[in-house]
Amino acid sequence: MIRTYLLFHIIAFVAGFFLDLLIGDPHRLIHPVQIIGYLISFLEKLFLKENDSDKKKFFKGVLTVLIVSILTLLVTTFLTFISYKIHIYLGLAVEAIMTYQILATKSLKVESMKVYKALTEKGLDEGRKAVSMIVGRDTENLSAEGVIKACVETVAENTSDGVIAPMLCTFIGGPVLGFLYKAINTMDSMIGYKNDKYMFFGRAAAKTDDLVNFIPSRISALLLIFSCNISGKDFSSRNAMKIFKRDRFNHTSPNSAQTEAACAGALGLKLAGDAYYFGKIVKKPYIGDELRKIETEDIKRINKLMVVTAYVCAIICTALMTTVYLLIK
Repeated sequence: MIRTYLLFHIIAFVAGFFLDLLIGDPHRLIHPVQIIGYLISFLEKLFLKENDSDKKKFFKGVLTVLIVSILTLLVTTFLTFISYKIHIYLGLAVEAIMTYQILATKSLKVESMKVYKALTEKGLDEGRKAVSMIVGRDTENLSAEGVIKACVETVAENTSDGVIAPMLCTFIGGPVLGFLYKAINTMDSMIGYKNDKYMFFGRAAAKTDDLVNFIPSRISALLLIFSCNISGKDFSSRNAMKIFKRDRFNHTSPNSAQTEAACAGALGLKLAGDAYYFGKIVKKPYIGDELRKIETEDIKRINKLMVVTAYVCAIICTALMTTVYLLIK
């Protein structure tokens, strides 16, 4: 029975991966991550009070993380279990669809390419608007170079957060672990800011996200470096490794600069540096060396590297699961 379920897990994993590449996120349908987002917003309105002490805000933030995580685990476990209980092929279909919903390879490419199209077809103002949809920083005063850099950095960071890390979690624990990762990552993106509002309430979410991404972010960076070798002449795996070793801690987060450093080195770009968030400048060190000036085509290049890396990771995960399947008697 274990062997059968493992086989179906392999099939669902591969099917979900290709469904994501083919379909992406259908904007007209509500996505499970949106439901998680609604829950986080509801709990924030319920718990976060301006007059609370810092200690009380922190406690309520911990409670938010626990509620969101536990409910995500319960719902995804129930859906997976009941679907397989009804019929094994229904379970396969449900697991494949859930896997597809966990991954964000195509949506990351589509949303970042909107920035490319806006800049090349409509100009800087539209480019600023497009990049504002995928970054957390202030974008209204960015130069064309700043818009491109923000887009490249976002794809670089989200190669881990949106593609490789959730894929690894789904590979290990199916949709249950995959959606738990997405819930934690969504909490961090919504309330994990170091500003006056979320400094204490969002701390538990931010620290939990740092913990769960510690290993996946480093695996993602190494996969990006390897993928340079099969992505074409625009990428240097040697320089990617050099910058990764040197600059991968040039960020307040222990994880964000891992993939960003690999990508900066791969493309020969100087990324990061100071940026404005909520009207305030945040001082950041640079990542990478400016071997050449950043250009619009770098958005296409970083997307190519991201997609190749996604394929590499999917192939490795599938090969490992297949090996275990063949070894089980």
